[in-house]
Amino acid sequence: MRELKKPIISFKDFSFQYRAQKKPTLTGINLDIYPGERVLIAGPSGSGKSTLASCVNGLNPFSNPGKCTGSLMVDGVDAPNSSIFELSAHVGTVLQDPDGQFIGLTVGEDIAFALENSCTPQDKMHKITEHVADLVGIRQHLEYAPHELSGGQKQRVSLAGVMVDRVKILLFDEPLANLDPATGKQAIELIDEIQEKTDTTVLIIEHRLEDVLWRNVDRIVLVNEGKILADMHPDELLATSLLAENGIREPLYVTAMRYAGVQITPQKRPSHVDHTVLDEQDILKISDWFESRPQPQSNEDPQVLLQVEGLNFGYTKERQTLHNVSFSIGKGEMISIVGQNGAGKSTLSKVICGFEQAEKGKILFEGRDITGENIRKRAKYIGYVMQNPNQMISKNMIFDEVALALQGSGMDQTQIREKVESTLKICGLYPFRNWPVSALSFGQKKRVTIASVLVQDPRLIILDEPTAGQDFRHYTDIMEFLRGLNRQGVTVIMITHDMHLMLEYTPRALVFCNGQLIADRSAAGVLCDPELIQKAALKETSLFTLANRCGITPAEAFVERFIETDREVRSHGC
Repeated sequence: MRELKKPIISFKDFSFQYRAQKKPTLTGINLDIYPGERVLIAGPSGSGKSTLASCVNGLNPFSNPGKCTGSLMVDGVDAPNSSIFELSAHVGTVLQDPDGQFIGLTVGEDIAFALENSCTPQDKMHKITEHVADLVGIRQHLEYAPHELSGGQKQRVSLAGVMVDRVKILLFDEPLANLDPATGKQAIELIDEIQEKTDTTVLIIEHRLEDVLWRNVDRIVLVNEGKILADMHPDELLATSLLAENGIREPLYVTAMRYAGVQITPQKRPSHVDHTVLDEQDILKISDWFESRPQPQSNEDPQVLLQVEGLNFGYTKERQTLHNVSFSIGKGEMISIVGQNGAGKSTLSKVICGFEQAEKGKILFEGRDITGENIRKRAKYIGYVMQNPNQMISKNMIFDEVALALQGSGMDQTQIREKVESTLKICGLYPFRNWPVSALSFGQKKRVTIASVLVQDPRLIILDEPTAGQDFRHYTDIMEFLRGLNRQGVTVIMITHDMHLMLEYTPRALVFCNGQLIADRSAAGVLCDPELIQKAALKETSLFTLANRCGITPAEAFVERFIETDREVRSHGC
C-alpha cells in the first residue's frame, strides 16, 4: 500500500552543515517516511542521527544555525524555510534530557501547558491531563514539582506533555536513557499503544536496539558519518554484520545464536526472541555449544572493605527512602546496584559518601566506623562519580579540574603535577592535559570526572549510570577502562539501569525496591528470576528466554557461559 501514500517526511539530496563546523554533518540524505510508520534511527555517537532528527523538528537550522541544501518536507511543510513554531504543530519531540523540556511549576501544569496555549476549557483540560498522566503512570505525581522527580519520572512527564498535542509525528530522542528496564519496556509499549490508537508516525532515536525491538518497528535506518548506510526491516538488518561494523550492539540472543553456529537469516525472524524461528538443528547447535563451554570458576570470598548495617534514611520524616539496609562489599569486587527509579539506589550512594547522614545504622570501612565522618574525610578513600559529568566539572582546563582535589592536601606543586599527570595517563587523558574541558566529548568528560576522583587514590569508587547515553563502542571503552582500574585493586560499585552492563561486568548485583535491599546474588541469577524481575522493575535477559526455548537448564548457567564467551571474543577484537 505504500506506493499509494505520500511520504509524511521526505529528504531529497539533503545535507546540513553547522555554522561552527568545517564540513557537513549530514551528506546526501534521501529518505522517505510514510504516515503511520514506526522507524528506528540508529547509529554510533557522532554519526549524525540526532542532527537528522533535529532537522525534522526544526531545531536545525532555527536553534542550531547552519546551512541546508537539498529539500526536506515534513507533513507538507518546507522544513528548512519554515519555523520551529510552525513545525511544532506537526512534530512532537521528547528530548533525551527531560530537564530541558520542563516549563510548569508542577507536573500537572507541565503536561497541560500545550492545552493552556490552545485555550482548552478547564474541565476538558483536567480530563485530558489526568488521562495522559494515567497512561504514563505519573497520575500520583501531578502536584509534585519537577525537581522532586527521579530521572525516569521526568521522562514520563515529557512523554505526557507531547501526547496531549495531536501532532502527526512523534519524535523520541533516546527515550530509554534515564529509565529503569521495566519502565523502558513500558515506554516502548506505550509508544506502541499511542501509535496504534492514533496512527501517528513515530521516529525513535536510540542506542538500546534490543529494548526498542520489544515492540515491532517497520524499519531501521542505520546512520554513520552523516550518511544512510542501511534502510531495512529489522529482520533483514540483523541478518547482516552492519550493526557490529558500525558500533551498534545487536540483541544478545542473536549474538548467542551466532556463537553456537546458527546462521541468522531474515526468514528466521530474528528481531524478537519470542518469534525467532528455531528448528531442531538450531536447538541442537545451541545446546551443544552450551555443553562444550567450560563452567566458570567460583572465586573465594574477598576480605570485607565496606559494611553497611541497618541503615535508615529519609529526606523528610514522612518520606523514608532507605529501610534497614545491610550488606557488605569485598576488596576488589565489581558490583551493580539495580532497581526501579526511586528505589533508593542513588540515595544509598549519597549516604555512603557522606552527602547525607544516616538516621540509624552504621557504615564501616575496613572495619572502622565512619558513620560520623564528613564528606571531605570520606572522599580520601571513597570516590563518587555522578551520571552527568557537566554537574561535576568546575574548571575550564582539564589539568586544573583533576588537580582541584589535591589543593590544600599538603602536597607541593611539583608533587601535585606528578600525581595529576600519572592519573591522566591511567585515564588515557595525558595527551589532552592542556586542553579546555569544552573541547572534549561526553565520554572524555566522563573520564575527566573519574580522574578527578582517582587522583585521591580512593579504595572504592561509586559510579551513577557510568554508560548512560553512550553507544556500544563508547560504552565498551568506559567499561573496559573501569575493569582495568578494578584489576589494579580499586573496588567498583555501579548504579545502573543497563542490564547488559550488569551481566557483562559485575558478577554480583544488589537489588533494591522501595528503599529495601530485596536480593544480593549473581547478576545472571537476578535476570533469570521472573518474580524478582517483576518486583524490582527489571527486565529478564533475552538469553534466559532463549535458554528456555532450547530446554537448557539451568538458564542461569547458560547466561554465565555466554557472558564468558562474549568477553573472550571481544577481548581478542573478533
